[in-house]
Amino acid sequence: MKKTKVLVATGLFPPQVGGPATYSSLLLKELPKRGFEIKIQSFGWVIQYPKIVRHVIYFFKVLFSGITADIIYAQDPVSVGLPALVAARLLGKRFYIKIVGDYAWEQGSQRAGVTDLLDQFSTETDKYPFLVRMLKKVQYFVASHADRIVVPSKYLKLIISNWGVDPEKITVIYNAFHAPHFSGSKEEHRQKLGWKGTVLISAGRLVPWKGFDTLISLMPEIAAEVPDVHLYIAGNGPDKDYLESKIKEAEAQKLVTLLGGVKQDVLFGQIKASDLFVLNTSYEGLSHQLLEVMALETPIVTTRAGGNVETVDDNDSGFLVGYNDRAALKTAILKLITDRTLADKFVENGKKKLDFFGEERMLSEISSFLKK
Repeated sequence: MKKTKVLVATGLFPPQVGGPATYSSLLLKELPKRGFEIKIQSFGWVIQYPKIVRHVIYFFKVLFSGITADIIYAQDPVSVGLPALVAARLLGKRFYIKIVGDYAWEQGSQRAGVTDLLDQFSTETDKYPFLVRMLKKVQYFVASHADRIVVPSKYLKLIISNWGVDPEKITVIYNAFHAPHFSGSKEEHRQKLGWKGTVLISAGRLVPWKGFDTLISLMPEIAAEVPDVHLYIAGNGPDKDYLESKIKEAEAQKLVTLLGGVKQDVLFGQIKASDLFVLNTSYEGLSHQLLEVMALETPIVTTRAGGNVETVDDNDSGFLVGYNDRAALKTAILKLITDRTLADKFVENGKKKLDFFGEERMLSEISSFLKK
């Protein structure tokens, strides 16, 4: 039987790390067993060149690699997506794309002072700075000219539909999840870290939409009821100095510690050692991290934002609250750190939820997607 030839145009590929690298590596390893011939073209291989130059070089790499392909399958709608789309159209190839977020919104929030949440941002254009408007136009152009689109959550399907893209060509395929193999009890990891008392942890890139500032400002109120509580925040990012100032402003230096960037295995140990994982975020496509927390048997409080409602079942495998809803956050945190029976119930139900995110399901669905 003739194999379907797919050129995967990805932003990252091992030994680089990140979601696109893991995903593309899995396709390269597993899809040949399902009737595909897979080739990889990584943008990471041209990243050393100056801006614009690297995109031109990457375009030609995709163009020449794509000559024998049936499908060019891009992994983002801007840096990789635009040159891959142009190459696919010149070659007369089918162009598919995976979109896992809104790049224009992320860049606008970090660099251009955009304060709108993604739901609103995805429906508007004219009021934003020039660079943001251009990025919005690029990602819409690429998505609207794709033959088919895959997204990892129903929420992201809604967001991309808000761009003006036909929802009929958008397919939801949840990412595969490998539970981390992590030994040792909670107490063993606490002793190793030297952590005592009631431990809360949060993690992620230090960016505005993660809501770490609100969490920090809540800590004195939580400590008034649970005196031995301490919050650890793992991650690096542009908001580091701002968050340090918020800790001082809240007089929470003894209650909050910024851990900085930590290696994955270290972070897993920190999460395992914690009594509660809290993620006050305004946006998640589909949080791989929340799945990791479930696997590490730590109860969760997070927001109803984005794909979180597709990951955590409220009052069953975690608590879902409104983004920056101080009262609801405080209530949920205090409830879980004082009710061990409820916390244990959430942990057990969370582990059951992981079965849905198996690798076999994802590979079967992506195979069907690529064969259409």
